[in-house]
Amino acid sequence: MTAPVLGKLEWKPAADVPELLAEPTRAAVGDIPAYAAAIDAELADTAAFCAEYDVPMAASANCVIVLGKRAGEATYAAVLVLATDRADVNGVIRKHLGVRKISFAAQDDAVSTTGMEYGGITPIGLPADWPVLVDSAVIAAGPVVIGSGIRGSKILLDGAELAKLPTATVLDLSIG
Repeated sequence: MTAPVLGKLEWKPAADVPELLAEPTRAAVGDIPAYAAAIDAELADTAAFCAEYDVPMAASANCVIVLGKRAGEATYAAVLVLATDRADVNGVIRKHLGVRKISFAAQDDAVSTTGMEYGGITPIGLPADWPVLVDSAVIAAGPVVIGSGIRGSKILLDGAELAKLPTATVLDLSIG
């Protein structure tokens, strides 16, 4: 694989740099054509990352974990939207999951249930029964940067690859 160019990062095939991936991500990346690059963990948050490494916000996608509840049943899901957009959590996402109440999962809860670091959570390697809701703009974006499961690196892949994740559903998730 020829390493892509995006920002001021040295991208390497993810399979060649397993130390740059959280354990669940490493186990799940498999044949996904993805690249990874080390970053300063203090700059993992999207705005700081994009500014420091010259990555456009429109080429960066954020993964958030939501927790929905209905009749005492809890449902976790991952939601992926471009950094330029906001997810319609209380509308499209709540309705798609069929829950009455929905909120962002608490930080400690998100970390313990995913096995990933807060600020680095990625849809690759989440628990097998979790829905992964991917905004259609992420799929159409071409190369996008996502978390790697740790704060000290990022993954670069074609957004369309995220639609191929086992529990992925592509929806129009963002609020204009």
